[in-house]
Amino acid sequence: MPHILIVEDETIIRSALRRLLERNQYQVSEAGSVQEAQERFSIASFDLIVSDLRLPGAPGTELIKLGQGKPVLIMTSYASLRSAVDSMKMGAVDYIAKPFDHDEMLQAVARILRDRQSIQSLQAEHSAAAARPPSVSDKGVVNNSNGEIGIIGSCPPMQDLYVKIRKVAPTDSNVLIQGESGTGKELVARALHNLSKRAKAPMISVNCAAIPESLIESELFGHEKGAFTGASAGRAGLVEAADGGTLFLDEIGELPLEAQARLLRVLQEGEIRRVGSVQSQKVDVRLIAATHRDLKSLAKVGQFREDLYYRLHVIALKLPALRERGADVLEIAHSFLARQSAKVGRTDLKFAPDAEQAIRHYTWPGNVRELENAIERSVILCESPEISAELLGIDIELSDLDDEDFIGLGPQQGSNSSTSHEPTEDLSLEDYFQHFVLEHQDHMTETELARKLGVSRKCLWERRQRLGIPRRKTSVASES
Repeated sequence: MPHILIVEDETIIRSALRRLLERNQYQVSEAGSVQEAQERFSIASFDLIVSDLRLPGAPGTELIKLGQGKPVLIMTSYASLRSAVDSMKMGAVDYIAKPFDHDEMLQAVARILRDRQSIQSLQAEHSAAAARPPSVSDKGVVNNSNGEIGIIGSCPPMQDLYVKIRKVAPTDSNVLIQGESGTGKELVARALHNLSKRAKAPMISVNCAAIPESLIESELFGHEKGAFTGASAGRAGLVEAADGGTLFLDEIGELPLEAQARLLRVLQEGEIRRVGSVQSQKVDVRLIAATHRDLKSLAKVGQFREDLYYRLHVIALKLPALRERGADVLEIAHSFLARQSAKVGRTDLKFAPDAEQAIRHYTWPGNVRELENAIERSVILCESPEISAELLGIDIELSDLDDEDFIGLGPQQGSNSSTSHEPTEDLSLEDYFQHFVLEHQDHMTETELARKLGVSRKCLWERRQRLGIPRRKTSVASES
């Protein structure tokens, strides 16, 4: 039975609210002020706190901090609704205006408790995932280092990747991961490490493109005192730190040729020599490298050591671009939406139909990283339960859609025009666009036209300009 704390200084209101909640199977405690609530109860132990905003002494918003994350519902008079909104910015889960209707109060309480239970369930799922050992299935790779699914997807290229991960992970073979920026190369490296016999040892990740060329050798291999200006003490390098574990070199194509020579010695001899030292020391490191560049082509023009390339190219794993993964993109998007929603404590968010369509047909030049950033941004900014394509910031050109998808977006999907016609197979996309706009612009707004065509208003405007279809100024179609 949920336990609710009421903090209200007016005895009549407090007693009436208590009786109302108790009649509806809630356990209730009460106090007349924040100070009294602190003295009598452990505030963080309640499932919900319902408090008046204006109280003797400290205001009701003080309970937000004292509740340590427990939901606080603020009651306020109509005259101070502005203060109620401010209290929500401080962390209150909602507010309700006095005098309130009994049904309104019960609905608010039930909704808040239901949302809290959903969030707790999501947290329990993440905890359960964290307790599971790492594994690979045809749906993805479980990354138990953070309790989340590391790699998601079931398209044929990804299933082929999972098969290779299963086979390669238990070995000590060097691995080269290839793929465009943002496809998740580090996640693959992490999965290989977690599924290997080195899983309990460290995995050291280095972005070769992020370290200045003058420092890369010192960072990777360490240096002795006085090896160069500013080297006031000896220091171990990242390769040494990875001893017994895995060294992941991201963007290895950016590694200078001098550092490549030192790395080759690590792979050939299993030893390193710090900058400025004459002594070598043994290291036991498994190397996983990643790049979005064609190392073989770089080797042919002398920008990458050919002998190092063949040392790295023992096992090559290719990550497909997001645009090549078909229905995986929606599965990944829904996973990101669930994760980001849990972070901000929302359980009501979902993608609008135009958003799902945009997600599937956008080319995603930034791949999975771009998708994750778009969803994180939209979750933070979304004020309604539905996330639109516009909020995602996706602007699909009509050329991104194939004929079958585009024709399916016509007036048959809910248009109330009696003159609507099915587009014929002879119409090109440009012809169909022009035909549809001219036929419907007199009784549809620009927003409605764009939605029916599956494009943004900006894209619709640009197509109008290019095709010479000016917007008619009609009272029926004018935007409010």
